[in-house]
Amino acid sequence: MKTIKNIIFDYGNVIFMIDFKKTQHTFTELGIENVERFFAHTGHAPLFDEFEKGNISSAEFRDGIRNITNAPGLTDEEIDRAWNTLLLGVTPVNHQILLEAKKNYRTFLLSNNNEIHYNWIMEYLKREHQVESNAIFFEKDYYSHLMHMRKPNADIFEYVLQENNLLPEESLFIDDSPQHLKTAKELGFQTHLMKPDDSLENFMYRSGLLKQGLEKS
Repeated sequence: MKTIKNIIFDYGNVIFMIDFKKTQHTFTELGIENVERFFAHTGHAPLFDEFEKGNISSAEFRDGIRNITNAPGLTDEEIDRAWNTLLLGVTPVNHQILLEAKKNYRTFLLSNNNEIHYNWIMEYLKREHQVESNAIFFEKDYYSHLMHMRKPNADIFEYVLQENNLLPEESLFIDDSPQHLKTAKELGFQTHLMKPDDSLENFMYRSGLLKQGLEKS
């Protein structure tokens, strides 16, 4: 790799583990057929994009789920429960890796997110890891639904670069979605695809981005 001064991390399946198939299965259990046609890792219905850009409310999202699934009887609680099965959790070592990286680089989080998942994650972090938010792990954390932009569109990357005076060629972007990495590469970022059989810890040490063992508290 060329000289790296900045690292921008995706959240899902880079830091925090998620499972699209689990959510598909849960929606199927609610009686929804052919869920893959509107919700998958590689793409999904416009409803999800609009929710991730913060252009619709949680209530409008739930109504949209009832509409596209032709299941008007679904309750808010059933939809939220099914939707949140996507979220598995984060291992403590990933938080340690992020704190170690922050000592050596300017680090940022860039996550496609939405109000329902965001609220669940914030409660989870407080309950399971005794931290108020992801803010302690980065110079700044960015969420699509609060920015009204989402990956893989170029504007969200350009915003992060400009707001923080970053040069793309000095910045590494780590994500598990090839379509997001494609845009980043076109903008001049160095990139890394996080694969299911890899881990953030292994990559950071294997690549030489972190060279010493984690400090013990």
